[in-house]
Amino acid sequence: MADEALFLLLHNEMVSGVYKSAEQGEVENGRCITKLENMGFRVGQGLIERFTKDTARFKDELDIMKFICKDFWTTVFKKQIDNLRTNHQGIYVLQDNKFRLLTQMSAGKQYLEHASKYLAFTCGLIRGGLSNLGIKSIVTAEVSSMPACKFQLSREVDNWISHSDIFWTISS
Repeated sequence: MADEALFLLLHNEMVSGVYKSAEQGEVENGRCITKLENMGFRVGQGLIERFTKDTARFKDELDIMKFICKDFWTTVFKKQIDNLRTNHQGIYVLQDNKFRLLTQMSAGKQYLEHASKYLAFTCGLIRGGLSNLGIKSIVTAEVSSMPACKFQLSREVDNWISHSDIFWTISS
């Protein structure tokens, strides 16, 4: 319980610190969102390294997504993703009906515009984790009513990296 509270406080301070230290032009150009997403990307890479060191290899992309929705999400946010959908063509939608980083905010419509600040880190977290698992992706978040959130993951075409591809590149 204490580690969850610390994570929530750290995340809120991170968002606040990035926005307070930014100049007006950086906020308008979206550089603060980019900074937060890049922080999340690096953290996601590190967490996936730790979480997968003792796991068996994943069979396919869907297996990786299930790992993200169950094990990764549970470790970071203390609950599984509520819903995973895919079109089986590289697009996945992860839905969390009570996203921990948004539960502290009021459910009023006036706070929807501020939600993107609090989702950028998590988008980077997912993208970084997938990157270390060999999937280059674009992650976006959408909030229609607080604290529910949808993360859309779009795999970039032809970026699935298998271990044999890496070996072939190094060997040749």
